[in-house]
Amino acid sequence: MTKAPPLVLDWDGTVTEVDSLHMVLERFGDLDVFHAAEEEIGRRLTLREVIALEMETITAPLDEVVSWVAEHVRVRAGFAELVSRFDPLVVSSGFHELIEPVLHREGLQAHVVANTVCADPRGWVAEFRDAALCGVCGEHCKRDAVANLGPFVFVGDGVSDRCVSRAASRVFARAGLASWLEAHGVPYEPFSDFVDVGAALRNPRGVTPGYSPG
Repeated sequence: MTKAPPLVLDWDGTVTEVDSLHMVLERFGDLDVFHAAEEEIGRRLTLREVIALEMETITAPLDEVVSWVAEHVRVRAGFAELVSRFDPLVVSSGFHELIEPVLHREGLQAHVVANTVCADPRGWVAEFRDAALCGVCGEHCKRDAVANLGPFVFVGDGVSDRCVSRAASRVFARAGLASWLEAHGVPYEPFSDFVDVGAALRNPRGVTPGYSPG
């Protein structure tokens, strides 16, 4: 029996119903800085530079933010079953401090590759994981975290998922990532929750109706 390829998940907006970093910034940060910085991704600023600027607008104590995250951030339907069956790797441009409390609330353990944050009361400081510059996109992207996996399945939704999705053997995408892949002529399978993904993965040869370049 052929072993299924590893499953790799983005966190914000993929595992979570709503991007939890955006939720935290809306509640505790500066939305004007957020919107201005987001417009500069890939132009004047790298993704890491944008995240660092956004985090600097948060001055609340870490335990206050963690408590709020644990209460308000929701995961997509089917996530627990997916973790139990496939033992996925979560690769996030976000932070362990904001991911682990949600996993704990759900009673789940998962392998997580993410950044850390120093909750300085003068402004949070993003401490990014050590990763080599990507030879494809030229940034510190998620490919570094999957370099030794061999063929893998990727599930994502946003800007930080673009480069790594191009390295996957099978891609499930939604929102901005789906639009980007379609614009670049890259096949993907759409999803709304992990019930969809789990059902598709039970039939490795099947393809969920989605975009396919003509």
